[in-house]
Amino acid sequence: MTPRAFRRYLGIHYSGAETPDSGLKNLRVYSATPDTPAQEVLPPPGPRKYWTRRELAHWLARELACDMPTIVGIDHALSFPLRYFEVHGLLPDWMVFLEDFHRHWPTDAPHTYVDFILNGSRGEGAARMGNPRWMRLTDERCRAARSVFQFEGQGKVAAATHAGLPWILFLKRQLGERLHVWPFDGWGIPDGKSALVEVRPAIWRELAPVAALNAGQKDAFVTASWLKGADDLGELSDLLQPALSQPERLVCGVEGWILDALRGQ
Repeated sequence: MTPRAFRRYLGIHYSGAETPDSGLKNLRVYSATPDTPAQEVLPPPGPRKYWTRRELAHWLARELACDMPTIVGIDHALSFPLRYFEVHGLLPDWMVFLEDFHRHWPTDAPHTYVDFILNGSRGEGAARMGNPRWMRLTDERCRAARSVFQFEGQGKVAAATHAGLPWILFLKRQLGERLHVWPFDGWGIPDGKSALVEVRPAIWRELAPVAALNAGQKDAFVTASWLKGADDLGELSDLLQPALSQPERLVCGVEGWILDALRGQ
């Protein structure tokens, strides 16, 4: 049997609603291990019933600093299409992108809604807007994906992405090389290291139907369960090396890639 790549599997259904300090019903976390099925992780005891984005980021920073190789699947984009980089004159460098985005879209600031920056009352979002017609290569290949700039309509990830990117920067600043953000830090994840990957739970949702859970719980549960199952079967390592040409890998090293994006093609 192929050795497991990880010892813990976290599935996160993200939410771009309200502020970074609002308890959000759809912000959910599930955790599985090789020996235990996916179970919900509740927020630390406090005045709020649900996770806030800030609490989740700080919890992840602590958990991923521990000596337990963990893979985290999160359902928002981790970068933007190359067209965005070209239009805004950005180097095709992921950390440069995150820092530039954070300066213009400080969605981690207290009392800040994504909509506040979108409508110009906070930040400098107007200087770093995208177009819903701009798609990443992975968005074009994945049947469950939409443009990262689609703020309206079904299947949108724009609000969650714009709310979540500053916290990805936070995690990289806190953890440095201890956290491998795939594929920006390389397509191969070193043994023993924790990793963060972009997922679309809708790819796997029909594989593990769950009753009596809300939409956020289902997506987090399915993500943690699928990651565990793929590693149990020895398939996860292969999926972390998708069938892309070398030029496509270079593009996706800037834009990002959705894990298992090619399923169902």
